[in-house]
Amino acid sequence: MKKINYILLFFALGAIVSSCNKVLDAPMKSSLAEAEIFSTERLAQGTITGILQTFAETNSYRGRYIAMYGTNTDTELISGITSTAADKSRLANYDTNINNGQMNNATNVWAMLYQGIERANIAIRGFRTYGNVQNDPKLAQLLGEALTLRAVMYCDLIKGWGDVPARFEPITNETLNLPRSSRDVIYKQLLKDLEEASGYLAWPNVTARTSSVENVNKAFAKGLRARIALYAGGYALRQDGTIRLSSDPDLSRDKMYTIAKTECLDLINGNRGQLFSSFQTVFQNLCKEVVTAGQESMWEIPFSEGRGRVIFDLGVRHTSEDKYTKQNKGGNVLANPAVWYEFDKEDTRRNVSVTPYGWGAATPTTAKQQISTLGAMYLGKYRYEWMTRRVTSDNDDGVNWMYMRFADVILMAAEAVNELDGPSAALPYIRKIVERAYGSNTTKAAEVMTYAATFSDKQLFLENVIMKQRALEFVGEMIRKEDLNRWNKLDQVLATNKANLQALQNKSMVGTKYEQWPSKVYWKLNADNETLDIYGLDKGDTDAIGAAKAGYTAANWNFSTSGTLFWDAVYVKQPSKQPFWPIWQVFLDASDGKLNNTILGL
Repeated sequence: MKKINYILLFFALGAIVSSCNKVLDAPMKSSLAEAEIFSTERLAQGTITGILQTFAETNSYRGRYIAMYGTNTDTELISGITSTAADKSRLANYDTNINNGQMNNATNVWAMLYQGIERANIAIRGFRTYGNVQNDPKLAQLLGEALTLRAVMYCDLIKGWGDVPARFEPITNETLNLPRSSRDVIYKQLLKDLEEASGYLAWPNVTARTSSVENVNKAFAKGLRARIALYAGGYALRQDGTIRLSSDPDLSRDKMYTIAKTECLDLINGNRGQLFSSFQTVFQNLCKEVVTAGQESMWEIPFSEGRGRVIFDLGVRHTSEDKYTKQNKGGNVLANPAVWYEFDKEDTRRNVSVTPYGWGAATPTTAKQQISTLGAMYLGKYRYEWMTRRVTSDNDDGVNWMYMRFADVILMAAEAVNELDGPSAALPYIRKIVERAYGSNTTKAAEVMTYAATFSDKQLFLENVIMKQRALEFVGEMIRKEDLNRWNKLDQVLATNKANLQALQNKSMVGTKYEQWPSKVYWKLNADNETLDIYGLDKGDTDAIGAAKAGYTAANWNFSTSGTLFWDAVYVKQPSKQPFWPIWQVFLDASDGKLNNTILGL
């Protein structure tokens, strides 16, 4: 990982930090005038890093949003799920309290996102006033980055809190406290901003600045515009308490899907990204901190070695210090165990996305896998053992957060084309994902595509092909919850998942969905004295064969039946009634009565 040199600045209300890529540390004051900052590329770069810095603050994305927004779904669950009254669990089980101990503080991610937006607003005004962006492509690039980063923050504010205050100019006394604005107003501005930003930004690897995936480029801005169009054209819980599509004609479903289709096909047909032939390589590269642009990763939130908790929170659990890491961390967010059984065993995504083991019983110079439990299967995309350096920090791992990858562009294209042109036109894009998933097993890939082709109705194609492929492709990437929201499928999918989890508990019973799996798993340590060989997790495995395997140890593979039952803890209240978080009490108190949570009944 690169060493970073900082030029630290302060201006107006925002703290602006300058570096080549990474976000860290507190800024020092400077009396530099805005005119000089925004007309000088070397200084202006610091304004972008100042925006990025807000992602890395302690209670921002680093330790809160990435790990806590996005659970619970049919693909991800919060750890400690059965402690349903705990503050962390309530953030996930659709029963959030406004004084939540994990969130109710003045430096929370809500505050950090608005701090980042304020910095972006100041930067956007500065570049437009002093940057001569029509004649200086380097300053135009920075304006495009500021516009795109502001869109990222607003997109995630809406996902997290629904309708939120709209601020597109620096704060004044008159705008210090604002009420919630309709998300439609914000989405329209973001779509406009990202179209403008695309005119300023360079493609990946065209300039030195766009050679790194840690900097925004045109491909990401267009991909983000497609994502926001799908959100804007989807269902949402509105201020009147109904779940519906937007009534704004500018955000009609056809118009939004047309934007998504246009942006995605522009990227795909222009070869502005790539789908790696190996699914595993995508996440190995992330853990190895490969930041080359123009590959599958389209943009990453950059963290230094002393910031970021990607593996720390979402990774495969290490219970003690070992040769791969000094941290006994991982597993604060888990894979929903039912998702393992949604994969075909031939699907290469399964063993990358979910692991039925963690690491334990090791020393600082050794490592050893240990069997997990059905209720604690880990998200396998984030692994200390894939890193090229050994994490020595107690609190952070420094691995970037991959915000978007090219597979999402392909699946968004499939969804938009299906909506506008029908399933047959969408099949080629699904094929790209399926063929990568099954690798050399072309026979199985062909079977999956033959099944997909049986759906001639676009709604059935969405529900049976696109929704499933998005679930399997993005396990652990915290995308699923908003997908389910915009499809208006949150209640239905989680109710089905609850039934599936119950059936998993009783999988040995004839007639259950999982009767073709054994009731136990069987494991032994391999000859390398480090990794496990596990039997019993593939369809068609049997307890009879497992029990007869020489040298294997049997392990119960079910949920605890004491206290709150696992499947009853996924959601406490009807998910669609609280699909996002409330605005926390500390911000309500400071809003001069402008903010409330009446939409959530709080």
